[in-house]
Amino acid sequence: MPQVRFEVKSILGKEIRTTEEYWKLISEVKHPIIRRYEEEVNETIKNPDEVRKSKKDFSVFLYYKKYGNLFICVLVRHLNNEGYIITAYIADKMKKGDVIWQKKS
Repeated sequence: MPQVRFEVKSILGKEIRTTEEYWKLISEVKHPIIRRYEEEVNETIKNPDEVRKSKKDFSVFLYYKKYGNLFICVLVRHLNNEGYIITAYIADKMKKGDVIWQKKS
């Protein structure tokens, strides 16, 4: 059975996880810069500024949190009360999508 790297409860009440192997793929192959932002990735899921639903796949949610003038975006697939990270990256703006949760000012 794959070893869980981390599991965190999202602002939407979902248990989101990723495995050691998959985190290695994200942080070494897909988006190496995100490697040093693991704590921020967790915080983005727990306490985002905004969550949007993907326009392409309605089971995919984009969690955004602003850090300085950039955002950390964590793409998560929701399955019932659980979910898993598809990828995480640094962005200069939020992608289009239906806002389903937003931090109150």
